[in-house]
Amino acid sequence: MSVVIVGAGHAGGQVAASLRQLKYEGPITLIGSEAYVPYQRPPLTKEYLRREQGLERVTLRPEAFYEKNDVSLMLGRKVQSIDRDKKVVNLNRDEELAYDKLVLATGSTPILPPIPGATLTGVHVLRTIDDVDAIVAELETTSSIGIVGGGYIGLEAAASFGHLGFKTSVIEMEDRLLKRVATEELASFYAHLHRQHDVDIHLNSQVTEICGDSDGRVSSLTVSDGAKIDLDLVIVGVGIRPNTELASDAGLRVENGIRVNERCETDDADIYAVGDCTNHPNPLIGRRLRLESVPNAMEQARVAAANIAGTPTTYASFPWFWSDQYKLKLQMVGFSADRDETVTRGEHASNSFADFHLKDGVLVGADAVNSPKEFMAARQLCGKTVDPDSLRDTSIDLRSLLKK
Repeated sequence: MSVVIVGAGHAGGQVAASLRQLKYEGPITLIGSEAYVPYQRPPLTKEYLRREQGLERVTLRPEAFYEKNDVSLMLGRKVQSIDRDKKVVNLNRDEELAYDKLVLATGSTPILPPIPGATLTGVHVLRTIDDVDAIVAELETTSSIGIVGGGYIGLEAAASFGHLGFKTSVIEMEDRLLKRVATEELASFYAHLHRQHDVDIHLNSQVTEICGDSDGRVSSLTVSDGAKIDLDLVIVGVGIRPNTELASDAGLRVENGIRVNERCETDDADIYAVGDCTNHPNPLIGRRLRLESVPNAMEQARVAAANIAGTPTTYASFPWFWSDQYKLKLQMVGFSADRDETVTRGEHASNSFADFHLKDGVLVGADAVNSPKEFMAARQLCGKTVDPDSLRDTSIDLRSLLKK
């Protein structure tokens, strides 16, 4: 039985690795549109952007791993369509590849809003190795950088550019940073942190135009209040959209992502989908989700591989995520939006604290900054009734709560 994996990111690479770990002996083909073996995306806004890590440190596994484990790599190739009746994928260069089981790990694509001037030289998105290499190539002639979007990608990049000594501005159209993904308290903490590092933050500011010089290179941008910000480089980080076209064109159900069940199966029992591109059920929180996170991609990949290999497995995990900015590590679990109460362990001003979010006395999420022990405890306590005072009291060892 042959397995074809479309997408060579975290999720696709993990499917291939997990299949071999599970002693699956059939042919495996991993198809990626980029020229690289599966690599980590988180370092792209941090160590790789700052050139503290080279390409060899970013890849998940060396190319020799795939050769040793008999995984065929088709890199720099694009799947054009899926023929479910014939059970083949159609690639560019007029090539067909048959499958018995197909895994869609197609990931996501950065959104580039229709801002006038967005095609000027010096305007970039930040999603791939090639994106970062293109940005780094221009830094020698850059002194000031504008980042459109105050989400995690934009803030991580701002921290790295600040570390490298560039004057950096973040332009966010909402009334606070991280509006979609973090609490107001956490957003306020990070706004203060970035301002302490001389990052200019413009809130309630929508970019109306990116302006260029006579050579067609970006020179400034204007925002909705009429202000003009001079700069040499622009990073657009306003979000991503799931790559669902292959699935929808093949007649698979798509609803804010490729719809899968708890086994990562699509409507077609021979086609799985994993990672950013999926909309999946989560029984622990009682609703469907589309998550843009590495842990989700890796866990779904393992579940899909197990089911393909003949070990029935379902996906049920509280979502978690991390972000590194300056010398602070943020670790998050669960969903703060479900809360009716938040208690803080430690002090925000100390840069080491944990915000625990509860609903009806049940822990539904936590945000931990430089507090790994609190984060690990929160992962185990999520979904359980917890005394708020015990969470708040730093004299109480959280491990004691795990025993109750």
